[in-house]
Amino acid sequence: QVQLVESGGGLVQPGGSLRLSCAASGSISGINAVGWYRQAPGKQRVLVAHITSGGSTNYADSVKGRFTISKDNVKNTVYLQMNGLKPEDTAVYYCNSGTSFVGHFYPRNNWGQGTQVTVSS
Repeated sequence: QVQLVESGGGLVQPGGSLRLSCAASGSISGINAVGWYRQAPGKQRVLVAHITSGGSTNYADSVKGRFTISKDNVKNTVYLQMNGLKPEDTAVYYCNSGTSFVGHFYPRNNWGQGTQVTVSS
């Protein structure tokens, strides 16, 4: 069905900002929800934030107040704006479609290549 491709990663200094994009091959209006995950070296993949088709958002405690998830239905893209970046934010970031239920996100088992984010001076 709809495929998602991550982009926008790179090397940034601590305290800097970066905007990740999750581009869909088709319309995202029919997708229940999209989530951003990250996986640091030697650690499990963890949910960072997700957004529903209605625009409701949820964030992990570690990124609240710093990250913002949004979507553009015209461009068929979901974004993750990351501000106040810290070295511990270094990870490969992935996006995935899925279902949101009572504030919890359940992704499909369909992971892409992800995009590398490195926060270092």
